[in-house]
Order: sequence, then C-alpha cells, then structure tokens
Amino acid sequence: MDAPLLAPHDLIRPWRRATIAAGTIAAAELVLLLVAGALLLAKPVSRIIERQAGAAATIAPSKQLAKAIKQISAPPGKARPRGRVAIMVFNGNGLAGAAGTAAARLHGLGYKIAGTANAKRQDYATSIVMYKPGFRAEGMRLARDLHVKVVGPLDGLKTSALHGGELTVIVGG
Repeated sequence: MDAPLLAPHDLIRPWRRATIAAGTIAAAELVLLLVAGALLLAKPVSRIIERQAGAAATIAPSKQLAKAIKQISAPPGKARPRGRVAIMVFNGNGLAGAAGTAAARLHGLGYKIAGTANAKRQDYATSIVMYKPGFRAEGMRLARDLHVKVVGPLDGLKTSALHGGELTVIVGG
C-alpha cells in the first residue's frame, strides 16, 4: 500500500499546538502559584512591618525637637505694643502691589513697617506670619489682626532679610 508522504510543515503543526497549549497551562500555573504565595506571605509580612512601625513611633524625639515643640506650644506671653514692632511684608502671590496694600493696612493698625519686597516664590496659596525668636506673642497677635491661620517661627528666611523687622508677613493667594 502506498500512503502519501506528509509535507514537513504537516509534521510540525501538532507539536507546535501542543507546545503552545503546554506553555499557556504553565503560565497559568505560575500565576496561581504567585498569587497563593503572596496570600500566604502577606499576613506575616504585614505583622513584621506593623511591629517595626510601632517601634519607630515610640522613639523619643531629639532634645532640639522637644525644645522646639515646647516653645511652639507654649502660651504666647505678653506682646509688645504694636508701635514697637516692625514688620517686613513680602508679596508671595504674584499680584502687583499686594505687599504694599498689606503694609498700608498694617500701618493703619499701628505697626511699623520695615519694608516691602517680593518673596522668592510667587505661589503661596495662603498668607503666612513668621516671627523672630522672642516675638511669638507679637506674631500671634499679628495673625489675629490679619485673620491669618498659619503662624510660626522664621522658616527659610534669615533675620537679615527682615531689614530690622521682628515679624514678617508673606501675602498669599
């Protein structure tokens, strides 16, 4: 009996299909094993991370940080009269004349104005009051006078930038 000879590509096709099917099954098994491994390891790993985070949270703050926290949270004390406090006003919102307008308002409240200038950045979203060491009470009063909610010690400004002032206002948007 004579049988027709199979072409070479006919001999390869069944093996190719079998290889693709076996590869697909192996990939699915690998994904299932990875998911099962992640589920088995998730709880112990989360416990370890939780313990380490708890230990890090109980570390006592440094002496400098503790002193700064105590100073900021202390009651402000008695403020000097407005006429004896000089304020440097910075424009931090980019609107022309904002610092001058704020300075005129402060002068009307009885404060001395050390000067006006543009802030290094022009993208302040809100106004900020900052004070030199020893002028916290005056800074808190100035913030109340201007209805400003963000008050703190000088941050990012050198005292020389205040041109003799004790407080600074950065006018924001």
